Amino acid sequence: MAKIIVVTSGKGGVGKTTTSASFATGLAMRGHKTAVIDFDVGLRNLDLIMGCERRVVFDFVNVIHGEATLRQALIKDKQHDNLFILAASQTRDKDALTADGVGRVLDELAKDFDYIVCDSPAGIEKGAHLAMYYADEALVVTNPEVSSVRDSDRVLGLLASKTRRAETGNGRVKEHLVLTRYNPARVQKGEMLSVDDVREILAIPLLGVIPESPAVLSSSNAGVPVIANKDSDAGRAYEDLVARFLGEPREHRFIAPEKKGLLGRLFGT
Repeated sequence: MAKIIVVTSGKGGVGKTTTSASFATGLAMRGHKTAVIDFDVGLRNLDLIMGCERRVVFDFVNVIHGEATLRQALIKDKQHDNLFILAASQTRDKDALTADGVGRVLDELAKDFDYIVCDSPAGIEKGAHLAMYYADEALVVTNPEVSSVRDSDRVLGLLASKTRRAETGNGRVKEHLVLTRYNPARVQKGEMLSVDDVREILAIPLLGVIPESPAVLSSSNAGVPVIANKDSDAGRAYEDLVARFLGEPREHRFIAPEKKGLLGRLFGT
């Protein structure tokens, strides 16, 4: 039976879709058959980051409304045979998603996949609620700034009370913290919250710290999840995150400022 993981946060623009793409790709790279679903009906960005936007014929809403089969709508990743993408609709609104319809699609996927990754839209409205409702685990993505952390705290409240697990008394959704766009030098200057600050506020286990990196934007523009960029700090950080999720011990990197060499200390570079 597949494990369903929602990638969520209250605030937009924190890196949920980037995280969903790299997380799903990382699971597939480690041999797990993985499907990643875009729940952001009306916008649809996951297919762009996964580099398959021109191959979208049918979408998630088409499957829910019986206008296409799941087999027709799933897009097989060109790089990984065990990775599949289910795109969101750009032409419908969020009311096109229904709890029963989402449940049917997830049940059908669960027969063939090890992991199902649900890329949640921003906010706490219907699309975000349906993305988390059936989840077994959650990656709560936040930036090291007060408004982002506060919104993530609200999402933790929903995960504890508004999911199928909460309603049936079948345990809690297992929560993991993913801290994105982290810049240790700015933390040192007091311009960002520290890892410890965020952990103290949200009080959930830290799964990964993703450093601020130009590779994230360049990878997105190229239609390649940044985890595939082995030369970037962000790519290596996502690789560590996936390893930790699968139970492999990995030290957290990219948390402390880089140590300057002698010339750097002398000239302040």
